[in-house]
Amino acid sequence: MTEATTTQLGLRPQLFRFVLTGGLSAIVDYGLLVVLMAFGLDHTPAKVLSFIAGTTTAYLINRRWTFNSDGSRRKFAAVMALYALTFVLQVGIFTPLYPWLVSLGLGAEFMPKMNWAQLFGFVVAQGVATAVNFVVQRSVIFKA
Repeated sequence: MTEATTTQLGLRPQLFRFVLTGGLSAIVDYGLLVVLMAFGLDHTPAKVLSFIAGTTTAYLINRRWTFNSDGSRRKFAAVMALYALTFVLQVGIFTPLYPWLVSLGLGAEFMPKMNWAQLFGFVVAQGVATAVNFVVQRSVIFKA
């Protein structure tokens, strides 16, 4: 991979694209989490696998569309290191939060069609990871 000279978008267009890409990636992540847990996989390994799928989707779209980067080995390595950090954040938040929310009565029995503990735990973990991801990618990895 070679690094190309690119024009970086302003903050608002980047943030808009990042959020839009994040929404799509979150659908991939959460959808896979729900499916894997429905098939009996425990919440932690399910979150690990869904995180990998969601962040791969996000990287592939954000690298080109949001940050106008052809990428380089250095940028790829930096993004993978960042994703390792956000992996620890997401799984580290979701793993204790999910059972705690279930203990509060927000599991599938709270409303049979929806596991609210799963949804709330996902949203909190995803929100923290998304904020960290955007700031680091914009200000460090893909800065102009």
